[in-house]
Amino acid sequence: MNYFCAMTHLSVNINKIATLRNARGHNNPDVIKTAMDIERFGAHGITVHPRPDERHIAYKDVYDLKKVLTTEFNIEGNPTEEKFVQLVLANKPTQVTLVPDAEGQLTSNHGWDTITHLQYLRDTITVFKNAGIRVSIFIDADIKMIQAAKETGTDRIELYTESYATLFAGSQKEKAIQPFIDAALAANELGLGINAGHDLDLQNLKYFAQNIPGLLEVSIGHALICDAIYLGLENTVQIYKRQLV
Repeated sequence: MNYFCAMTHLSVNINKIATLRNARGHNNPDVIKTAMDIERFGAHGITVHPRPDERHIAYKDVYDLKKVLTTEFNIEGNPTEEKFVQLVLANKPTQVTLVPDAEGQLTSNHGWDTITHLQYLRDTITVFKNAGIRVSIFIDADIKMIQAAKETGTDRIELYTESYATLFAGSQKEKAIQPFIDAALAANELGLGINAGHDLDLQNLKYFAQNIPGLLEVSIGHALICDAIYLGLENTVQIYKRQLV
């Protein structure tokens, strides 16, 4: 069976745009306008990851984005925060991605233990799916965790790709990719959709996308925004899209 997609979708995480805006306390850059421009430049979706301290994306941003976005809207966060759950239910994005972040965590650094938290995830996912929201859960490339993820009722998994990026940068691309191929094959057999994200960039993205069967979507923020400083935002979105063909 051929699991490879015609084209993996690119969802741009705009947290770093909000970080830059918040550094001066005004509205420059305008997060909402930037998101709309990113859509216009060809991205398939917009991702935000509001955290309780609102150090980048503010909760108000989510409401404002919902009013204007025309592509897929993906909200990431830890559902242990009741405020996050209410935010998602109020805005009904295309997708919610559940991430096991600790409060104050700099960035996401591990996936769910879907065995330990099976019942919690099952209950939480039911809430979102009953509201008509597609659910993805952030997960390591661990087949046991993927098998348990199936039992949670999630629609998709998002493979946490930091280990891939680290080994790829150390010129060990075959070693880097193999656990993710194995994880993707397991997910495909279980009928789980596959997303991926974390430290994917212009150096490692094409190889990843070419080798992961059934890869539906990548969420990229930090690297894409950094590249845009040199290459321009419209050009950068197009370059990243070309890595996914």
